[in-house]
Amino acid sequence: MRALRRFVPALALLGAALTIPGARGQITAPEKFFGFQLGSDRKIARWDKIVEYFQLLEKEGGGKLKVVNMGPSTMGHPFLLVIVSSPENMARLERLREVNARISDPRGLSGQEVRSLIHEGRAVVCQTMSLHATEIGGIQMAPELAYDLLSRRDEEAQRILDNVVSFLVPSFNPDGAIMVADWYQKTLGAEYEGGNLPWLYHQYAGHDNNRDAFQTNLVESQYLAKIMFRDWVPQAYIDHHHMGSYGARLYVPPYAEPIRPLGDPLVWREMSWYGAHIAYKEEEAGLSGILNMAQFSGWGHFGFHWITPFHNIAGMLTESASARLATPIYIHPHQLQGQTRGLPDYEAQTTFPNPWPGGWWRLRDIVERQKVSAWAALDLAARNRETVLWNAYQKARRQTERGAQGKPAAYVIPAAQHDPLTAVKMVNKLLAQGIEIHQVPKGFTTPGGMRYPAGSYVVSLAQPKMGVIRYLLGRTLYPDNEWTRARDGTPMRPYDMATDTMFEFMGVRVDPLDEAVTGELRKLAAPAPAAGKVAPPAAAYLLDGRLNDSFAAVNLLLDKGVAVRRVDRATQGLRPGDFLVAAGPEAILAAVAKETGVDFTALKEDLQQGAREVKRLRIGMYQRYWGGNMDEGWTRLVLEQFRFPYTSLMDAEIKKGGLHERYDVIILPEDSTARITGERDRPGERRGPPGRPEEEYPPEYRSGIGEDGVKALKSFVEKGGTLVTLGGAGNFAIEKLELSLRNVTASRNPKEFWCPGSTLRVHFDNAHPLGYGMPSEGLALHLGGSMAFEVVPGARNDRYEVVVRYADRDLLESGWLIGEQTLARKAAVVAARHGNGRVILYGFRPQHRAQTHATFKLFFNALLP
Repeated sequence: MRALRRFVPALALLGAALTIPGARGQITAPEKFFGFQLGSDRKIARWDKIVEYFQLLEKEGGGKLKVVNMGPSTMGHPFLLVIVSSPENMARLERLREVNARISDPRGLSGQEVRSLIHEGRAVVCQTMSLHATEIGGIQMAPELAYDLLSRRDEEAQRILDNVVSFLVPSFNPDGAIMVADWYQKTLGAEYEGGNLPWLYHQYAGHDNNRDAFQTNLVESQYLAKIMFRDWVPQAYIDHHHMGSYGARLYVPPYAEPIRPLGDPLVWREMSWYGAHIAYKEEEAGLSGILNMAQFSGWGHFGFHWITPFHNIAGMLTESASARLATPIYIHPHQLQGQTRGLPDYEAQTTFPNPWPGGWWRLRDIVERQKVSAWAALDLAARNRETVLWNAYQKARRQTERGAQGKPAAYVIPAAQHDPLTAVKMVNKLLAQGIEIHQVPKGFTTPGGMRYPAGSYVVSLAQPKMGVIRYLLGRTLYPDNEWTRARDGTPMRPYDMATDTMFEFMGVRVDPLDEAVTGELRKLAAPAPAAGKVAPPAAAYLLDGRLNDSFAAVNLLLDKGVAVRRVDRATQGLRPGDFLVAAGPEAILAAVAKETGVDFTALKEDLQQGAREVKRLRIGMYQRYWGGNMDEGWTRLVLEQFRFPYTSLMDAEIKKGGLHERYDVIILPEDSTARITGERDRPGERRGPPGRPEEEYPPEYRSGIGEDGVKALKSFVEKGGTLVTLGGAGNFAIEKLELSLRNVTASRNPKEFWCPGSTLRVHFDNAHPLGYGMPSEGLALHLGGSMAFEVVPGARNDRYEVVVRYADRDLLESGWLIGEQTLARKAAVVAARHGNGRVILYGFRPQHRAQTHATFKLFFNALLP
């Protein structure tokens, strides 16, 4: 019967294709182009062929489809936006964009103007596929979805074309798509068929690429932010993903509890609306195992599907059960399980009425379910175009009113900052979100008497993106209630982070004001400039050591052979950590100033004492397989952004020893001791991707430095090298180098200590070379697995220096913290002398995801002393 239900409409469509010009017979079907049905067992269409297919559809589509190459991906592959709508809509696409923009920000419009725009406008729905490159269902589904939109001639399809402008991003991660397809082809028919990549499937971020929507460090994120946050602002967005293999077959919206407040209530109702229609259409198509309102909470990291609700977009997620890439997997009924938020058991419930019974699970099953969900979202928007647009207007208007009536009324980013260039970077990141920002050409004084100088920035809350602003620029406290704790009181881990407060991560001063700022304000129409200047010729130049970008400038100068010194003690108005550059080739200095934004300030006379020559250190960083290490990837990005040369060290080079002859500093990114050494996992430690036994990787990709590598690293330090450990990698140093340190957060009951992704108050010793350029107090981002230290009493206490310690009390700034007494007054960063070298242990990750600019200098000071 199920086959018959599908066969009857297929016959009708086939008849239409044979008789209607421009129907299926004249548009190349995916199976004809690729040579197989997408989603077939052991078949993956490669990204370059998918690009060719969309280009072919653009030629054959009769004006219904447009391919936009947004630019090169991180590794140089095309990043596509595919737009599909009726020929009439496509012919006036720019006008529809203008209409959509006015509905999304209706300030100044009359009621009649709004109604006219809604009558003229079209619903805009954006869908992205395979952000996580091993989750291949979306990228394999997208060509079929586009083909159906072009070739179907039924009423439903025509209604979608007439009423919706559909945006498809067929691959959010083209680089990873190619890596995965090639790896699968390489292992096809072998013992390791269907296994995950041994390395990161994005050059820098791996799985973390969907944590980048609010900071947009990756070029792919920048492309989508331009599409969704500035150029168009769609009414609905769906990000199509995969999840584990042993639960529901497809999660669809809405999210489970808790939600983040500060979004318009309509946006949460819309997610339920779309999700119900998707689930209904899945059941209508006879597809089982559909789950909604469970598993994924409404408060998650600020990736694209979780930040969009605060852009007034119904931001949603689908998650399909995974096969082994394109290789089927057999699942026994007893292996299916719930045990997740909102689905305690694998049994029928109101949000899961039709459990899948088990059996073979194929990529084609994923493609079919994802295509139904993608089509259903378009169908709902098409059937309810004017309602969708009216409520887009409603959300924008009401959020603007809430911002105008609430407190704070505005945020001020003062011109005077510890690191002004980082403040400018933050302003530009806010602009990338489509947030409206003004700058004051003259200073102003608040009713409370606070004076702000000219050049300060003002961000009013009286704008549609009020919710985004509040979370990026305002203190955020994660809920601690029955939705976030298990029945026994154990806290439940947030989905990734408890806060994403941009200004705290970046160390930028932002002041909330209860009153709106009036007077002369100039709206920023383009990114704020940050071009540095070189003062007239002088005896020497000063580079401010408080600026992160001074390190980039110094690295560029060293590349050009320009000598640089660093101040060690305060003298003549100079601070410890400032950089001195002798008068040199003006063209080089000017080019460096322009590229980095750093000013070269003239000194009347060169400093003769209290400064030392800066020598470039030879930096190596451990890189492993087992699916790669995301912290290692992000660290590479930070090093490259700030022009630090480095070498990636694989197991073999470490094992062969003699490291002190080739390197001055070796970095161990966040990792467990077992993953570094290659030992078997210990209790509480996991090696390799979850659910993937190590035997699924070929032997040459089973990483671990082994005993030889441990001995080599010990010898490296003892002979004068510096070992830098980030986050949990400090456990390796403590154990293997027998340091007299104890991690006070280890093995704590979460009811007693819990701190998942939160900003905490710390004290910096900025008289210590590792603390140069830092303020005396600030914030550090403490993640699950971060460390805090006590020096174990002994005869060698003097070998340990505390560079950063947690505050005495009231540690939490944003996020969630249980048991602050565990961290109070404890060390967060320690430098330990060991033999002739030293070990620098960062208990938190100072460079986390290239987002925590506030603590970058702590890391840089170890690399450019």
